[in-house]
This record gives sequence, C-alpha cells and structure tokens, in this order.
Amino acid sequence: MLASRFRRRWMALLSATTLSLAFHTISAQAQPDTQTLVPEDRAMKDALDAAREHRWSRIDDAAVDNHVLAGYVEYHRLKSRLPDVTALEIQRYLSRYADSPLSSWMRGQAQIAFGRDGRFADLLAISDGEPPGTIRQCYYYTALLDRAPEKAAEGGRSLWQVGHSQPSECNPLFDTLRARGDIDEGDIWTRLTLAWQNGESGLVDYLSGLLGPQWQAGIGALERLRSNYAAITEIPTAIGPQGQGSGALFTAAMHNFTRADTEAALEAWRKISPHIPLNDAQRHEIEHDLAFYSMVRNIDNNAGWVDSILPRLADADLFELRVRNALAARDWGEVIDWIDAMPEATRQEAHWQYWLGRALNQRGNTAAARAAWQLAANARSFFAYAAADKLGQPYDLDMNMPDLTPLQKELVAMRPVVKRSEALRRIGELGLARSEWFHAINRASATEAAVLNAYALDKGWYNLSIHGAIIAEQWDALAWRFPPAYQAAFTQWGQRNGVDPYLLMAISRRESAFNRQAVSPVGARGLMQLMPSTADHVSRQLDIEAPSLGELFEPATNIRLGSAYIRDMLERYRGNRIAAAAAYNAGPSRVDRWLRDSPDAFDLFVESIPFHETRAYVQAVLTYRVIFESLAKHGDTQGVALLTQAEREGAYDATLLARNP
Repeated sequence: MLASRFRRRWMALLSATTLSLAFHTISAQAQPDTQTLVPEDRAMKDALDAAREHRWSRIDDAAVDNHVLAGYVEYHRLKSRLPDVTALEIQRYLSRYADSPLSSWMRGQAQIAFGRDGRFADLLAISDGEPPGTIRQCYYYTALLDRAPEKAAEGGRSLWQVGHSQPSECNPLFDTLRARGDIDEGDIWTRLTLAWQNGESGLVDYLSGLLGPQWQAGIGALERLRSNYAAITEIPTAIGPQGQGSGALFTAAMHNFTRADTEAALEAWRKISPHIPLNDAQRHEIEHDLAFYSMVRNIDNNAGWVDSILPRLADADLFELRVRNALAARDWGEVIDWIDAMPEATRQEAHWQYWLGRALNQRGNTAAARAAWQLAANARSFFAYAAADKLGQPYDLDMNMPDLTPLQKELVAMRPVVKRSEALRRIGELGLARSEWFHAINRASATEAAVLNAYALDKGWYNLSIHGAIIAEQWDALAWRFPPAYQAAFTQWGQRNGVDPYLLMAISRRESAFNRQAVSPVGARGLMQLMPSTADHVSRQLDIEAPSLGELFEPATNIRLGSAYIRDMLERYRGNRIAAAAAYNAGPSRVDRWLRDSPDAFDLFVESIPFHETRAYVQAVLTYRVIFESLAKHGDTQGVALLTQAEREGAYDATLLARNP
C-alpha cells in the first residue's frame, strides 16, 4: 500500500535518529570476573591484553591458537609488523577473517602503512575499490596516478573540491594533479570560494597565492565581499577567464550574505539574479537558502517572494516549513493550500495528512477531514495515532515478525560470528562484540539477519536486536525493535517514583536504544543518558551518595536516577508527558519559555517546538510508549492511549507550569 510505504519512510527517519544517538562511544568495557572464566577464555583475555601492549612474550600461543578469537591476537601481531609485511600475508589474513570486521580493520591499517612507505603496488593489491577515510583515499588515488590516471584525476579532484584543509598525506596527489593540469586554476578558485563559504580564512589566503594574473580581479572582488556583502551588486559579473569563476563566487557570496542579513540578501538577489551566469544547481542553492532563512526568521518583507518561489523550488523541507508557519499563524486555508502543493510522497505522510485533516475540520469540511485522518491513521507514528484518536479507533501497530523455523534458531549458535561475539562478551570486550555483530548483519540476507536478531533477543542482547532490525530494515519486527529490556528495573523504579514504566522504557529506548554503556558526545551516560551533573543533583534530592561515572552505566542506578528526574519534570508540568519529555531532552528552562509563548493545543505545541531534535524526540517517546504497552498486551492496542484526556484537551501555556523554577 502507498500509505504503508510512506509510513516506513517516517519510521526509518525516527530510527535513523535513534541510531545516531545510540551509537555513542563505548568508554567502559564490562570487566569480567576472571575467576569464573574457563582457562581458555582467561588465556585469551590475557593474550589480547598483552598483544595490545606488544608484550609478545606474555602470550601463551599454545593456549590461544585454536581459540575462536585467535584472529584478534594475530591482528595485533600483524599490525605491529607493518609496513614490513608482504601484501600476500595481508591478503591471506583478509581471506581468513573475511566474515569479521578484523578484515576491514587490517585492510585499513595496511593501506595506511603501505601508503606512507610508498608501496603503492602492494596497496592496490590489498584494496577492493575506493576505501573509506580521506587519508586512505588519498593514498589509493596516489597509487593510481601511473596505473589509472583518469580514475586518479577524478578521485583526486573530488578530494580537492572541499572547503577545508585536507591531511598532508593528500599533498603528493594534489601536487601531481596540479602539475599535470588535472587540477587547474578554475579548480583552485572553486575551492577558494568553498573555503570562504566555510569560514576558512587561512585556506582562502593560501589558495589565492596559487592563482595567476587572470584571477587577480576575482581576488579583488572577493576581498571587497569579505568586508561588505552588500558589494555583491557592484562587483563584475564575469570572474576569471571567460567568466568561469562567476558561479562559484556568487554562490559563496550569497551563502554568506543570506545568513548575515537575509532581507538585504534577497533585495540584492533580485537586482543581480537576471544578470549573473549561474547553473541550475547554483541558482537553486541560493534561492533555497533565501527561502529557508526568510521563513525561519519570519521576515515579512520576504514573504511574497517566498510564496512565489516555493512551487518552482519544489523542496519538501521548504513546504514543511511553510506549513509550520501557516500553523503558527492559524491560517487554516494556507495550511490546506501548502499541504496540497507538497510533493506527493511528502503530502501522503501521516504527519501532513493529520494536519490536512485538522485544517479541513477547522474549515467545517468534516467528511474530507475524516478521510485525511483515516489515511494518516494507517501509519505508526505520533500523528498517525493522534489521527486515530480523532476517529475514535484503535492504533495500527502493524507488527510483522519474520517466520523462523526451530532448526534455523538452533543452527544460528554454530555460526562463527555468534561464537566470536559470545566469546568477546565473556572476556568483557562488549565493543568488539557489537562490531562483530553489526558487521554480520550488514552482510546478511534478510533471513540471516532475522535469525541473528531473534538470537540476540533471546540472549538479552537488546541493543543488538534493535540495531540489527534497523540495519536490516525490518521496521515491522517490533519485538526486536522494542524489546522488554530491563523491564523489572523500569517497573520497580517507576512504581517507587510514581512514573509509568512504559514511559521510562520509551525514554531509554530513544536515548540509548538500551545500550547500557552509551556515552553521548557531551558526556551523558547509560540507559537514560544522564549527565553526571544531573545525576549529582538528583542524588542530593534523594539524599543518597552521588554515583561515580562508572556506576552510571549500571542499569539499576541509571534507571533509579533517571526515573526520579522525569518524575520531577512531570511534577513541574502537572503530569503532562509532552512537556516533561521535551524538558528531558531540551531542558526545563527552554520548555518554560516555549509554554509562555505557546499555542494552546497539544498538536500545535508539538509542531511549534523550535528544535527539530526535540520536536522529533517528543513524538518518538510518546509513540514508543504506545508500542511498549501494546506489545505487553501481545500486540493489542485496545485501551492504549497516546495521550491522556488532559494532555489532549488541556491548554499548553503558562498555566501548565505547576511551579516556577
């Protein structure tokens, strides 16, 4: 069904966001009890620790050579010998461990070592196409300079055309391509404008010195623009030989001007647009930026131009922003018109069908409103469930678990990836175990991925089943994507703190995807992603000793403190879970401010949240909560509510604040 396909797109977006949040650095490995390890595992743990430190004499080779993890010790030994290793030795290692991430790690290490050593024939011998990573790519294309010069030139130009400095390992490639004329002064100028657009002044000055006399007028024009964007209406329209540098300069100038002063930038654009030579992509980029910032900054003088240009640009993100602005103004006619103008795929999403129904209902067209809500309610998302509430019907959980035979489930334990993952977990190497698992899922067929995901769930490896289902795009396999992880602890501390355990599970699922060792880039830790400062604050409130950083990875500790914190947020907002979830993500001071300036309906409040992350977070948490409760009832959504009556019908304004901060 068409609606089902668009529902999958929406859930994919939510899952991708979750994935990005949950794949944080694992900074604390579980420490195994070495007294309980069998001798073979204890010997492997000791050998791996010694191999990392290059203490080869401490490794009992006889005890580990036949261990399922022997390749890890061999990896460190081979890596330590680089670059004094033959390509054949590397190839044999890659072949032996082709089903393990060890192969890609070793290939990467060898490519860098061979590249630094100038062994380009050997580098190509162990490569399987363009490698990931800038340094490896630069070595790879350097290796191709004399063997496949056209391919080297294409790859080298792609690496060159960026607005930032590249690693020094790229210099030989760039120097050769410049000497051959494959990177010419036009390419230098393009990179210079990208660097200016990116705020890289030092790179701009360096690249300026590489340009000849024909570009000096262009450099002068750029210098004028660097001090005064408004000079864009006065500089020559033809930059460089035959005007080949005009498009890049005007695109970069408008990029910077639009962000600095959108209203003045549009005024200038109207003057110069008919007269400057731009390709379609450059013109589109400029006008997209102008429309976007005009709407984000609510520039009234630009509104007419924006409305006239949106149909030609036909960008989904601009239409969505235009509808949000119409919702903020309660202009229901414009909401209808701009949803109708959206690209078909965007318009059919549950989110926008909900708002179409809402607008039609406001205009008195009840039948059309119900039709839009019915289409929206076929999906699995916040606004799909809100649409179902409008219709008074149960939610569409749409769970579809792959069929697996008992034999498939039995045989999976014999797979090498499973044996390696289990062995790594036994010796406390959870990060490596995760790498093994995800490497296997990425290479697996749909059936193989399903078997692995089912095994992970059975073993209680909840984070692996979640991400395995996401990687395999098994969106309807809800038992794997929303497992009952740490349910006893969520129930215990939910009951003690008067917080719905399903809400706690939904928050944890969104925050960490049940990765108990997750650490965010800003230092939030554990299942519910607590900042150490928040944990200290809550501990003082509870009159208990503040946990150490390591203790925040313990599920019971993390859930106890996280549930107490969300309880405080619920009390702050009179039990309103939308406001409390927003505060958990963005902080209560921001939510207080949003409520004081807020529309008075729940859906308008959610749509008006200015941070995309928080807007998506609130929708995900409330949706996930529905899923967890429904799964606990064996997939039955009868009696499950997205929102309470007070949350659906109450005012979202300053009266929601139970107390001042």
